[in-house]
Amino acid sequence: MAKKNKFLFVSAIILIIVFILVFVGVKITSNFGKTTVQVTTEDATKKLNKLYSNISVSSEQPIKGQIDLDPIDVAASLPEISKFPITVKNTTNNFVEIFSSPEKSGTGMDSWLADVGAEFNKANIKIDGKPVSVKIRNIASGTAIDYIKTGKYVPDAFTPSNELWGEMIKADGVKTQLISSRLVGNVTGIVIAKDKYDELVDTYGSVNVKTITEAIANNEFSMGYTDPFASSTGLNFLLTALNTFDSSNILGDKAVQGFEKFQANVPFIASTTMQMRDAAKSGMLDGFVLEYQTYLNTADLKGGYTFTPFGARHDSPLYALGDVPKDKLDIIKKFAEFVAQEKYQKTGKDKGFNNLEDYKSELPEVDGSLLIAAQKLWKEKKNGNKPIVAVFVTDVSGSMAGEPLNRLKESLLKGQKFLGKDNSIGLVSYSSAVSINLPIAKYDTNQQSMFVGAVNSLQASGGTATFDGIIVGMKLLQEELAVNPNQKPILFVLSDGETNEGHSLKDIKGLIENFQIPIYTIGYNANIKALQSISSINEAASIDADTDDVVYKIGNLFNVQM
Repeated sequence: MAKKNKFLFVSAIILIIVFILVFVGVKITSNFGKTTVQVTTEDATKKLNKLYSNISVSSEQPIKGQIDLDPIDVAASLPEISKFPITVKNTTNNFVEIFSSPEKSGTGMDSWLADVGAEFNKANIKIDGKPVSVKIRNIASGTAIDYIKTGKYVPDAFTPSNELWGEMIKADGVKTQLISSRLVGNVTGIVIAKDKYDELVDTYGSVNVKTITEAIANNEFSMGYTDPFASSTGLNFLLTALNTFDSSNILGDKAVQGFEKFQANVPFIASTTMQMRDAAKSGMLDGFVLEYQTYLNTADLKGGYTFTPFGARHDSPLYALGDVPKDKLDIIKKFAEFVAQEKYQKTGKDKGFNNLEDYKSELPEVDGSLLIAAQKLWKEKKNGNKPIVAVFVTDVSGSMAGEPLNRLKESLLKGQKFLGKDNSIGLVSYSSAVSINLPIAKYDTNQQSMFVGAVNSLQASGGTATFDGIIVGMKLLQEELAVNPNQKPILFVLSDGETNEGHSLKDIKGLIENFQIPIYTIGYNANIKALQSISSINEAASIDADTDDVVYKIGNLFNVQM
């Protein structure tokens, strides 16, 4: 009997050991032939499914809404001009207003033109016996163009970063007169991490836009650039790249094919220079575009990066606009003479301008209509053969009731015209629970109508489970990508930023990183820092919607990303 019990005991032990060995063997061999990325993605998918299973999710009946077929009205979306600060106030009744790009009309090291403008107003300059002065408004060149070409607000004069903008407004039918081709010298370039710069030199023999675009096309170099509709450096880089692919016809088949191959491997297009710099600091990018004056004044860039100039110079030309009366034209000309004085050019150098003087423009003169066509080409081809699939995750908690939800609806209803018919979109809303208001589908006329209906039906109540909403949005994206993998996923989260229910950022941060889904956040009466912490995970932008230019901002964001 004892022997029998001993036999049974030993048999049981052996069975347990065999079971453990088989279990371990299955676990080990189940991942044979798979890459680390595949294994990690599978683990992330399992975790996503587990988190999703713990959330109360319902599907709403889609409702069709009335779509607006009118073309995009840029002028209507522009805020009142007072949104943009006057950095130099006029001191006389006889004055001119000048729109100026921010790198020279801001504060600190960006205040050169503002400082000179203030000196001009103190100089007691008279024309025809009358004292004169200038008023300078700080406004980005791309935004200034929208005011000028729509006629919503046209200043007396305009000094963008480069002459490309001047050619564009001329092509749009705005009367322009070039008063000075240069107020102060500057150059734009690609800022490259030194180790990557050395690597490019070893591989290609030299570093310039041609070798950089080739390296990007070969997936050997990771670079970001800025929105060519809004940024001077972004517009300059677009034109330079197209010229590199085919200098004889920047819109021809050869140039377009080169651009598509290059663009397919560009990981990041920033809405602003600040957003791009933050991405660079994270180590995500090998290089990015920047003006030399900004590069020189950014201590954490000079040590570990090199600067390679490209394209047209950024010498801050000065234009008179429209039918400027003679007395105003005389003031503009007098101001151009004033800033050209040696002492003011020296203060310009002290603030980072007037360097790299030997650099000559690598671009031929380009007609403004060609530049406008290049922007349209970029809009059509920037995603290559990878359309966008986006889910809008909207906060409908009780704290969004009233004005915040009204602004959220307005943002989406007016911004949806920028979404693009080749892309796919869906809509999720959340409070204490989560609702799928609109499943993902191609953004054709039917889906657009469903989107409008879903937005109009949103109502606010309950708690705020922001990260539950994001989990559902990610789940929808992963299901869509499983069916149609050749798409680029994006989440847009529209919220007040306060989370008091459901999962936390800690619960899902690893998933966001693993799936590499950029999450753009738009805050309404919001805790902006909370939203920025979400967007910063994959270098996306965060917008404060509590301003009168929210529709314009969101239109620009969708224009770049969608």
